[in-house]
Amino acid sequence: MSVMQLFDLTGKVALITGGTKGLGLQMAQALGEQGARIFMNARKADEVQQVVAELKARGIEADGIACDLSKPEGNPITTLVDAAEARFGTIDILINNAGTTWGEPAAEHSYAGWQKVMYLNVDACFLLAQEVARRFMIPRRSGKIINIASIAGLKGNGPNTGVHTAAYNTSKAAAINLTRALAGEWGAYNINVNAICPGYFPTKLAKGLDHVAESIIQGTPMGRVGGEDDIKGVALLLASEASRHISGQAIAVDGGYSAV
Repeated sequence: MSVMQLFDLTGKVALITGGTKGLGLQMAQALGEQGARIFMNARKADEVQQVVAELKARGIEADGIACDLSKPEGNPITTLVDAAEARFGTIDILINNAGTTWGEPAAEHSYAGWQKVMYLNVDACFLLAQEVARRFMIPRRSGKIINIASIAGLKGNGPNTGVHTAAYNTSKAAAINLTRALAGEWGAYNINVNAICPGYFPTKLAKGLDHVAESIIQGTPMGRVGGEDDIKGVALLLASEASRHISGQAIAVDGGYSAV
């Protein structure tokens, strides 16, 4: 198989949660440009319609629905998977990208905030992977699952940084080990399960870190924060046959920040 064939996604169906902005949109663009058909969700219907139209204008076959995965009421996970199946017939690639955070000192951290972060970042991630694997990947004995974790899942927060994200850090550590657990169980079905651990990207989710962006840059060997194309390459690698022998891994995309 040629290198071009290893990275070719022609005809594959990718379900990307939270795919209308930030890292989700980057990954939708990358996989779509390599031939994948993209199905996505967001909480707002107008956002989904706008991004689907933009992807189609670039020659990418895409669709999606408004669906809030942060609340279990109404079974949005089944709704999302049903919609993707109705549109494209199957799911070959799942990217669990939707996530949330909560900024509050641990001593005062609200339990409601803790539950909100844990449900979307861990529970929904597992439940969606389970639904997609049971319905499509295990019977077909093939699939790619990518969980978007974070370098926050590899460490705590330094003192005097003003960053208070105990729930977020904990949830992303759980997402990393969920990745390893699923890779161990589902490798027998030829399902690759990996995690991407982004560092600081100036997205909406990271807005609360604006005040420490400069110190992050100073502590990053590459001397910059994540840009508009920096998640695309690793997402394409893990979604394609180029990663056929990679599973259970958590890959940091942070300019070397977590390595020093």
